[in-house]
Amino acid sequence: MARKQSATGRLGSPAEFGSNFRVLVVDDAEGIRTYLASLLELKGYDVDTAEDGRRALALLEGGAAPDVIILDVMMPGLDGIETLRRIREMDELVPVIMLSVVGKASTIVEAMQLGAADYINKPFEEEELELTLEKVLEKKALEREREDLNNELEQYRDGVVWSSQPMQEIRNVLEQVADTDVTVLIQGESGVGKEIVARTVHGISLRSEKPFVKVNCAALPEDLLESELFGYEKGAFTGAFGRKPGKFETANHGTMFLDEIGEMSPALQAKLLQVLQDHEFTRLGGNVEVCVDVRVVCATNRNLEQMVREGAFREDLYFRMNVVNVTIPPLRERREEIPDFVDTFIRRYAPIYEKPAVRFSPALMEAFGRYAFPGNVRELENMVKRVLVLGSEDPVLNELAEKGASGRPGGYGALIELIEEAAKTAGEVPLREVGRMAAQEAERETIGRVLHHTDWNRKQAARLLGISYKTLLQKIRGCGLEPV
Repeated sequence: MARKQSATGRLGSPAEFGSNFRVLVVDDAEGIRTYLASLLELKGYDVDTAEDGRRALALLEGGAAPDVIILDVMMPGLDGIETLRRIREMDELVPVIMLSVVGKASTIVEAMQLGAADYINKPFEEEELELTLEKVLEKKALEREREDLNNELEQYRDGVVWSSQPMQEIRNVLEQVADTDVTVLIQGESGVGKEIVARTVHGISLRSEKPFVKVNCAALPEDLLESELFGYEKGAFTGAFGRKPGKFETANHGTMFLDEIGEMSPALQAKLLQVLQDHEFTRLGGNVEVCVDVRVVCATNRNLEQMVREGAFREDLYFRMNVVNVTIPPLRERREEIPDFVDTFIRRYAPIYEKPAVRFSPALMEAFGRYAFPGNVRELENMVKRVLVLGSEDPVLNELAEKGASGRPGGYGALIELIEEAAKTAGEVPLREVGRMAAQEAERETIGRVLHHTDWNRKQAARLLGISYKTLLQKIRGCGLEPV
């Protein structure tokens, strides 16, 4: 029986790379521009359009930075080939997919010589465009991974992440196991830096020149996660128009980082166990064993031992994964790192936001030192970004003052204000109404804290709260909660 897969779950979907990709569509035919823009936006892409080559070049000169350009060959004035030539003078790396009713070999060769990533003839099928984007953006995603890895390795070399005694001890463990192929399990609260540790394992290993491939197991439903990890054969499900290698094949001879491993379904846990034991698997819809040489690093903010006791996680997989266990302490237990992180984030983001690399005031640094940072390093990073973007420390100082040292999202203060207001207006508001408002505020506080704890993983938060995913979404809207 054919299995269904959402079109937005294809490899070219932005959701699978963790961030939106921007596409610039350049075509003089308004109908084609509108069709492509609508199609791509439905798939989750950010889309800009230009009606000719000059407009496209103006957008690029104005600071537009697309991840891929779809460029028509036959356009009046500045045609596609000349536009491609000028694009290459401005940006040597941005991938360009040529689009034309003219399929002349000489034109295709010239476009490829100028650095076109691919060539599609009109009319084309939607699936053909998706597969082409899939190939181009997969390469783009790997480039991003390498850039991120280089940034993290620079932090590793500079000692930014490792200035506290607990992190130095973790680094020593990583150095001892880096050149082996043992599986590493990284545990810790959301935002403590589990991915940095995973990238470091790869970066100091003998596999450092090979791919580092990350998959977030909580980001995709079971069907899509299986095809993402293990790939599929042509005809495996509706929309499978050709064979697609999985992430394990992409990571061959490199490192596979499975984030949020605690969210993986029991069926996929069994398949992962086979990969760890035998280094082989079958693609979705296939029966041929695929052999891979991959070092696996897993991460989770959940208590896997408890999940094993409750039957929610396979015991044999847990022991297979837990060869080397690294538990990263929360930021509140390594506060000495806060000044180093602040300096690093200022240097990193000030140029990006075109802001001066200011030094934070003693008042703000003291507030950071008192605050518990329930969101850990990620929360500190976001606060530094906010100060730089707004050009003022006041909003962050006010937020820290409202939350207090505990880092609670502020609901307790609102609840106290509600009780004080009820006392002032005693008799004017029925006790039942006071109770309703207090219960609503307490519910808002509880949901806010759980969402904060799970880094806004709504699926995990609903499970912790014991309510359905749909009910949680309704309550989030009703309480007016938003990610920080």
